[in-house]
This record gives sequence, C-alpha cells and structure tokens, in this order.
Amino acid sequence: MSRSVTVGDPHRPDADRADADPLAGTPDEDGIAARRRRRLAGLGALAALLVLSALLSLLIGAKLIPPAEVWTALWHPDTANGIVIHDLRLPRTWAGVLAGAALGLAGALLQGHTRNPIAAPSILGITQGAGLAVVLAVFTLGITTMLGFIWFSFGGALLAALAVFAVGSIGRGGATPVALALAGAAISALLQAVTSALVLLDRQSLDTYRFWKVGSIAVTDTALIWQVLPFLLFGLVLGLANAAGLNALSLGEDVARSLGHHVGWSRAAGIAAIAVLVGSAVAMCGPIGFVGLIVPHVARFLAGADHRWLLPFSALMGSCLVLLADIVGRIVARPSEIQVGVMLAMVGAPFFIALVRRRKLVRL
Repeated sequence: MSRSVTVGDPHRPDADRADADPLAGTPDEDGIAARRRRRLAGLGALAALLVLSALLSLLIGAKLIPPAEVWTALWHPDTANGIVIHDLRLPRTWAGVLAGAALGLAGALLQGHTRNPIAAPSILGITQGAGLAVVLAVFTLGITTMLGFIWFSFGGALLAALAVFAVGSIGRGGATPVALALAGAAISALLQAVTSALVLLDRQSLDTYRFWKVGSIAVTDTALIWQVLPFLLFGLVLGLANAAGLNALSLGEDVARSLGHHVGWSRAAGIAAIAVLVGSAVAMCGPIGFVGLIVPHVARFLAGADHRWLLPFSALMGSCLVLLADIVGRIVARPSEIQVGVMLAMVGAPFFIALVRRRKLVRL
C-alpha cells in the first residue's frame, strides 16, 4: 500500500524547502512572479521601441533631418525644418501611433471574442461599413476631403458592427463566435457589393475611394487627429477593460456564467470597443491591413493568453509595426514613398505565413 504524505513530511526525501521557511515563496508563486517580471520587461522594451520608432519617423523622409535640428525645429515651428516637422511628420507620427494601437488592440479583441485565429476587422464588416459610408458621402453629398467624410466613415463602421452583432444574436444560441463570424461574412459581402456598384456609377467616388482604400498615415491636418482622438481613447479604455470578460469567455460561456460574468454584456462591450477602434482608425487612415491579424499572434507568443497582458502588448506592438512599416516605405522609394498599407501587405503576408508554419500560433 502506498502511504500518503503531507507537504513537508520528513519521510519524503524531496520535501519542499518553501514549507520549511514560511517567508519563502512556493514554486507556483515564484513562477508567477517571474512571468510578471518578464511581461513588465516586455512592455518596457516595446515602449522603448515605440519611442525610437517615433524619433525615426521625425528624422527620416524625403529629406533627412539630424536629431539636433529636429529638436530645434520642435521649438521653432517657423523655420524651414520646423514647417516640415510640425506640418508633415509630427501629425503623421501621431496618426501612426494612434492607428496602430487601435488596430492592434481591436485585432486582439476580435480574435478573442470570435475564437477565430485568422480574424481581421473585415470579418465583422467594419471596414466594409466604413468604406460604404465614404462612397455614400462622395456620391450623394459631393464630399471629397478627409475631414469632411470622417464622420461618415466612423458612423458606417459603427452601424456595420451593430448590424453584425444584431444578426449574430438571432436564435436560441445568441451571439456565439460562429454566429458572429457567419453574420460578419454575409454582411461584409453585401456591403462590398453595394460599394462596388456605387463606385462604378460615379468616377469621382471611384477616385476618392481608390486613394482612401490604399491605407496611409500621411495625415497633414492636425484637426483630423483631434477629432478622432476622443473616440480612440474611449475605445482603448473600453477595450482594455474588457480583458477580464475575455479571460472568462476563453473558458467557455457556461464557465463564464458560473463565475458571475454576464456574457452578453462582455460581448457587447467587446464589439463596441472593436467598432470604435477600427472605425476611428479606418476613418483617419483608411483600411490598413494585417495589423489586427499579425500583432495579436506575436503578442500572444510573448505575453501568453492572459488578456490583461495580451491587450496592452497588442496595442504597443501595433503602434511600433505601423510606424516602422511607414519608415521603411519612405526609405525604399526615396525621394518618393510607398504607402504604409502597401508595405504592410508586402511584408505582412509572408511574415504571417512563416509565423503560422513555424510557431503554430493559430490555435487559440
């Protein structure tokens, strides 16, 4: 017969030393503390990379400006370099930081709520809703400036997300991941078809939509950023607050309910955060792809599956990715440039394929 032993049993040769010393941590506690230190170090490294990327974004362009002159230009906007920094590169850098954080966080939320490892903002029709709203603004009202149709793009994204959530909630099962994915695919196809039809009817709509469709952070109007900023901040706060609900939902809806979480409210808050984040980013910069698809997988590899860490990792990593892709686009085609949406498509597709094949990160 085997004899049961208790922790610290003197007859057990491998008795835990932690039990002999009440001040020492258990192995589990030590492991948790070590993981927390690694994650904090990872956040610090990403924050440092973001600062470096922002500095490079101010330095590099059609004209290289030395760091000392950039510092001087920041305090003297009336000089030649000051005009370049304040009117062109500084708004562009802010747009990259905000759009990247929004898309990275939205991608993590989207993959978590749909339980779909290849989910992207287009899976819920958000991008298509924003695109249709832009075309309608040009086609019906003749609006051609970004500042003019930003509200249409934002409203279209919100309405598309609400429509997907409403359609996906029909039935006894409610807004399940499969129902949301199917509703998103159907509504996305419908919105894209209507957009294509309107674009073919009006050349002005085609020209405006084609420029917006590429995806670019080359924002020169600071007023545009200030208009989008409150919505982006609200979406970031709402998305980060959704971490606890996502952790519970990852265990299954029945387990989440048994733990006291309201599944419907958690999903509604998550969908609202996704709509606000993607709608704002798309309205400001156009549909920039691959950020919401790639970033959550890399963040999950570095931070683990805990959404309390995964979400801030995704936001910081999204900002870094967009800024670095934009910088590379300025370098490879100098004195011209390649838009960030094109660069991310060129680099993101093979990178994501290699990531999936080597790390098998598609399993959530």
